[in-house]
Amino acid sequence: MLGEGNVAHTAMSGNGTTAGDDPLQTAVWRLRSRACWADAAALLVPATPAAALQRASLLVERCLYTEQGWEEAEDALRTAEALAHSDEERGAAACERGYLAYAATLLAVRDRADEARAALGRAAALIPPGAPQRALLDFRRGLLAENLTLAPQAARAAYRRAHAGATARPDPLLLSFTWRHLAGLALRDGELAEARHGFAESLRIREELGYLVGTAPALVSLADTETEPEASRLREEARRLFRLLGGVPTWLARQLAPVPPAATA
Repeated sequence: MLGEGNVAHTAMSGNGTTAGDDPLQTAVWRLRSRACWADAAALLVPATPAAALQRASLLVERCLYTEQGWEEAEDALRTAEALAHSDEERGAAACERGYLAYAATLLAVRDRADEARAALGRAAALIPPGAPQRALLDFRRGLLAENLTLAPQAARAAYRRAHAGATARPDPLLLSFTWRHLAGLALRDGELAEARHGFAESLRIREELGYLVGTAPALVSLADTETEPEASRLREEARRLFRLLGGVPTWLARQLAPVPPAATA
Protein backbone atom coordinates (compact mmCIF):
# COMPACT_ATOMS: atom_id res chain seq x y z
CA MET A 1 0.00 0.00 0.00
CA LEU A 2 1.63 3.18 -1.20
CA GLY A 3 1.31 6.55 0.49
CA GLU A 4 0.68 6.44 4.17
CA GLY A 5 0.96 2.71 3.88
CA ASN A 6 4.60 3.64 4.02
CA VAL A 7 4.28 5.96 6.96
CA ALA A 8 4.03 4.82 10.50
CA HIS A 9 3.41 6.52 13.76
CA THR A 10 5.59 7.43 16.66
CA ALA A 11 4.21 6.33 19.97
CA MET A 12 3.80 9.26 22.31
CA SER A 13 1.69 9.81 25.36
CA GLY A 14 -0.55 12.81 25.75
CA ASN A 15 -2.98 12.86 22.87
CA GLY A 16 -5.26 15.25 24.70
CA THR A 17 -8.08 12.74 25.08
CA THR A 18 -8.03 12.21 28.84
CA ALA A 19 -8.26 14.59 31.76
CA GLY A 20 -4.97 13.36 33.21
CA ASP A 21 -2.85 14.28 30.21
CA ASP A 22 0.21 16.38 30.90
CA PRO A 23 -0.31 19.93 29.50
CA LEU A 24 3.02 19.82 27.67
CA GLN A 25 2.17 16.50 26.04
CA THR A 26 -1.26 17.75 25.09
CA ALA A 27 0.29 20.83 23.44
CA VAL A 28 2.80 18.63 21.60
CA TRP A 29 0.04 16.33 20.41
CA ARG A 30 -2.14 19.17 19.11
CA LEU A 31 0.72 20.65 17.10
CA ARG A 32 1.85 17.27 15.81
CA SER A 33 -1.65 16.26 14.73
CA ARG A 34 -1.93 19.48 12.70
CA ALA A 35 1.37 18.91 10.85
CA CYS A 36 3.34 21.40 13.00
CA TRP A 37 6.19 19.04 13.89
CA ALA A 38 8.89 21.70 14.20
CA ASP A 39 6.74 23.74 16.57
CA ALA A 40 5.99 20.62 18.62
CA ALA A 41 9.68 19.69 18.77
CA ALA A 42 10.55 23.23 19.90
CA LEU A 43 8.50 22.68 23.07
CA LEU A 44 10.75 19.80 24.12
CA VAL A 45 14.12 20.38 25.77
CA PRO A 46 16.33 17.36 24.96
CA ALA A 47 17.82 17.19 28.44
CA THR A 48 16.57 13.68 29.32
CA PRO A 49 16.53 10.46 27.29
CA ALA A 50 12.73 10.53 27.04
CA ALA A 51 12.51 14.15 25.87
CA ALA A 52 15.38 13.73 23.40
CA LEU A 53 13.78 10.61 21.94
CA GLN A 54 10.37 12.25 21.64
CA ARG A 55 11.87 15.29 19.94
CA ALA A 56 13.76 13.04 17.49
CA SER A 57 10.66 10.99 16.72
CA LEU A 58 8.68 14.14 15.91
CA LEU A 59 11.34 15.28 13.45
CA VAL A 60 11.59 11.82 11.90
CA GLU A 61 7.84 11.84 11.39
CA ARG A 62 8.09 15.24 9.72
CA CYS A 63 10.49 13.70 7.16
CA LEU A 64 7.92 11.06 6.30
CA TYR A 65 5.06 13.44 5.81
CA THR A 66 6.90 16.35 4.16
CA GLU A 67 9.98 14.69 2.58
CA GLN A 68 12.05 17.47 4.18
CA GLY A 69 14.06 18.09 7.34
CA TRP A 70 16.37 15.09 7.13
CA GLU A 71 19.44 16.77 8.65
CA GLU A 72 17.49 18.11 11.63
CA ALA A 73 16.09 14.64 12.24
CA GLU A 74 19.59 13.13 12.08
CA ASP A 75 20.92 15.69 14.56
CA ALA A 76 18.05 15.08 16.98
CA LEU A 77 18.50 11.35 16.67
CA ARG A 78 22.22 11.56 17.46
CA THR A 79 21.34 13.51 20.61
CA ALA A 80 18.81 10.86 21.64
CA GLU A 81 21.34 8.08 21.00
CA ALA A 82 23.97 9.88 23.09
CA LEU A 83 21.59 10.32 26.04
CA ALA A 84 20.24 6.75 26.00
CA HIS A 85 21.54 4.63 28.90
CA SER A 86 19.26 1.66 29.52
CA ASP A 87 18.71 -1.14 27.03
CA GLU A 88 15.14 0.01 26.42
CA GLU A 89 16.28 3.60 25.79
CA ARG A 90 18.96 2.40 23.39
CA GLY A 91 16.44 0.10 21.75
CA ALA A 92 13.93 2.91 21.32
CA ALA A 93 16.61 5.12 19.74
CA ALA A 94 17.60 2.27 17.41
CA CYS A 95 13.93 1.90 16.44
CA GLU A 96 13.87 5.58 15.39
CA ARG A 97 17.19 5.17 13.56
CA GLY A 98 15.76 2.25 11.61
CA TYR A 99 12.58 4.13 10.84
CA LEU A 100 14.45 7.17 9.50
CA ALA A 101 16.60 4.91 7.31
CA TYR A 102 13.46 3.13 6.09
CA ALA A 103 11.82 6.46 5.20
CA ALA A 104 14.89 7.69 3.31
CA THR A 105 14.91 4.46 1.30
CA LEU A 106 11.18 4.43 0.62
CA LEU A 107 11.02 8.07 -0.46
CA ALA A 108 14.07 7.55 -2.71
CA VAL A 109 16.23 10.05 -0.84
CA ARG A 110 19.00 7.46 -0.38
CA ASP A 111 19.10 3.67 -0.22
CA ARG A 112 19.53 2.91 3.46
CA ALA A 113 17.68 -0.42 3.52
CA ASP A 114 20.58 -2.31 5.11
CA GLU A 115 20.86 0.33 7.85
CA ALA A 116 17.10 0.12 8.46
CA ARG A 117 17.22 -3.68 8.84
CA ALA A 118 20.26 -3.56 11.12
CA ALA A 119 18.83 -0.84 13.36
CA LEU A 120 15.43 -2.51 13.76
CA GLY A 121 17.18 -5.80 14.44
CA ARG A 122 19.26 -4.11 17.13
CA ALA A 123 16.09 -2.62 18.62
CA ALA A 124 14.49 -6.08 18.71
CA ALA A 125 17.47 -7.41 20.66
CA LEU A 126 17.25 -4.56 23.19
CA ILE A 127 13.48 -4.16 23.67
CA PRO A 128 12.02 -7.23 25.41
CA PRO A 129 8.62 -8.69 24.44
CA GLY A 130 5.93 -7.00 26.51
CA ALA A 131 7.82 -3.71 26.84
CA PRO A 132 5.81 -0.57 25.97
CA GLN A 133 7.88 0.12 22.83
CA ARG A 134 7.58 -3.42 21.44
CA ALA A 135 4.30 -2.95 19.57
CA LEU A 136 5.67 0.07 17.68
CA LEU A 137 8.81 -1.90 16.82
CA ASP A 138 6.72 -4.82 15.54
CA PHE A 139 4.72 -2.41 13.39
CA ARG A 140 7.84 -0.89 11.86
CA ARG A 141 9.30 -4.31 11.16
CA GLY A 142 6.04 -5.01 9.33
CA LEU A 143 6.52 -1.88 7.23
CA LEU A 144 10.02 -3.03 6.30
CA ALA A 145 8.73 -6.49 5.34
CA GLU A 146 5.84 -5.10 3.29
CA ASN A 147 7.53 -2.26 1.45
CA LEU A 148 11.26 -3.05 1.24
CA THR A 149 11.51 -6.84 1.52
CA LEU A 150 8.20 -7.35 -0.33
CA ALA A 151 7.19 -10.15 2.04
CA PRO A 152 3.46 -9.64 2.73
CA GLN A 153 3.10 -12.75 4.91
CA ALA A 154 5.88 -11.61 7.22
CA ALA A 155 4.37 -8.13 7.23
CA ARG A 156 0.95 -9.46 8.19
CA ALA A 157 2.41 -11.44 11.10
CA ALA A 158 4.29 -8.38 12.36
CA TYR A 159 1.22 -6.14 12.02
CA ARG A 160 -0.86 -8.65 13.97
CA ARG A 161 1.69 -8.69 16.79
CA ALA A 162 1.65 -4.90 16.81
CA HIS A 163 -2.15 -4.87 16.74
CA ALA A 164 -2.31 -7.19 19.75
CA GLY A 165 0.21 -5.06 21.63
CA ALA A 166 -1.57 -1.80 20.81
CA THR A 167 -4.88 -3.33 21.94
CA ALA A 168 -3.42 -4.54 25.23
CA ARG A 169 -1.64 -1.30 26.10
CA PRO A 170 -3.91 0.42 24.80
CA ASP A 171 -2.42 2.69 22.13
CA PRO A 172 -5.29 3.94 19.95
CA LEU A 173 -3.13 5.83 17.46
CA LEU A 174 -0.97 2.78 16.78
CA LEU A 175 -4.18 0.76 16.45
CA SER A 176 -5.29 3.13 13.70
CA PHE A 177 -2.13 2.22 11.82
CA THR A 178 -2.33 -1.53 12.38
CA TRP A 179 -5.99 -1.56 11.29
CA ARG A 180 -4.97 0.41 8.21
CA HIS A 181 -2.08 -1.81 7.18
CA LEU A 182 -3.88 -5.07 7.80
CA ALA A 183 -6.70 -3.64 5.68
CA GLY A 184 -4.23 -2.76 2.94
CA LEU A 185 -3.00 -6.35 2.80
CA ALA A 186 -6.59 -7.60 2.79
CA LEU A 187 -7.38 -5.31 -0.15
CA ARG A 188 -4.34 -6.62 -2.00
CA ASP A 189 -5.71 -10.15 -1.48
CA GLY A 190 -9.14 -9.17 -2.79
CA GLU A 191 -10.83 -9.31 0.64
CA LEU A 192 -12.94 -6.21 0.08
CA ALA A 193 -15.24 -6.46 3.13
CA GLU A 194 -12.31 -7.05 5.49
CA ALA A 195 -10.41 -4.16 3.94
CA ARG A 196 -13.39 -1.80 4.21
CA HIS A 197 -13.85 -2.71 7.89
CA GLY A 198 -10.17 -2.10 8.71
CA PHE A 199 -10.01 1.21 6.87
CA ALA A 200 -13.24 2.36 8.54
CA GLU A 201 -11.86 1.51 11.99
CA SER A 202 -8.65 3.39 11.23
CA LEU A 203 -10.59 6.46 10.10
CA ARG A 204 -12.90 6.31 13.12
CA ILE A 205 -9.98 6.27 15.57
CA ARG A 206 -8.17 9.12 13.82
CA GLU A 207 -11.27 11.29 13.80
CA GLU A 208 -11.89 10.56 17.49
CA LEU A 209 -8.31 11.47 18.38
CA GLY A 210 -8.29 14.59 16.21
CA TYR A 211 -5.32 13.24 14.23
CA LEU A 212 -5.88 15.59 11.30
CA VAL A 213 -2.67 14.88 9.43
CA GLY A 214 -3.58 11.20 9.20
CA THR A 215 -7.25 11.66 8.38
CA ALA A 216 -6.97 12.48 4.67
CA PRO A 217 -4.98 9.31 3.89
CA ALA A 218 -7.53 7.28 5.85
CA LEU A 219 -10.37 8.82 3.84
CA VAL A 220 -8.64 7.99 0.55
CA SER A 221 -8.05 4.37 1.57
CA LEU A 222 -11.66 3.90 2.60
CA ALA A 223 -12.78 5.47 -0.69
CA ASP A 224 -10.88 2.73 -2.54
CA THR A 225 -13.27 0.15 -1.06
CA GLU A 226 -16.52 2.09 -1.58
CA THR A 227 -18.87 2.55 -4.53
CA GLU A 228 -20.14 5.84 -5.92
CA PRO A 229 -21.25 8.34 -4.79
CA GLU A 230 -19.65 7.55 -1.40
CA ALA A 231 -16.17 7.08 -2.88
CA SER A 232 -16.21 10.55 -4.47
CA ARG A 233 -17.53 12.12 -1.27
CA LEU A 234 -14.70 10.61 0.77
CA ARG A 235 -12.05 11.73 -1.73
CA GLU A 236 -13.41 15.28 -1.80
CA GLU A 237 -13.26 15.45 1.99
CA ALA A 238 -9.67 14.19 1.80
CA ARG A 239 -8.81 16.94 -0.71
CA ARG A 240 -10.29 19.56 1.61
CA LEU A 241 -8.16 18.38 4.55
CA PHE A 242 -5.07 18.06 2.34
CA ARG A 243 -5.42 21.69 1.26
CA LEU A 244 -6.15 22.79 4.84
CA LEU A 245 -2.83 21.31 5.99
CA GLY A 246 -0.87 22.93 3.18
CA GLY A 247 -0.38 19.86 1.00
CA VAL A 248 0.73 17.45 3.72
CA PRO A 249 1.35 14.54 3.54
CA THR A 250 3.16 15.33 0.30
CA TRP A 251 2.88 11.83 -1.17
CA LEU A 252 -0.92 11.98 -0.98
CA ALA A 253 -0.99 14.46 -3.87
CA ARG A 254 -0.50 11.61 -6.35
CA GLN A 255 -3.52 9.75 -4.99
CA LEU A 256 -5.72 12.85 -4.97
CA ALA A 257 -4.89 13.92 -8.53
CA PRO A 258 -8.01 14.12 -10.71
CA VAL A 259 -8.57 11.10 -12.93
CA PRO A 260 -8.19 12.20 -16.58
CA PRO A 261 -11.27 11.70 -18.76
CA ALA A 262 -11.29 8.61 -20.94
CA ALA A 263 -10.13 9.20 -24.50
CA THR A 264 -12.80 9.03 -27.19
CA ALA A 265 -12.27 7.78 -30.71
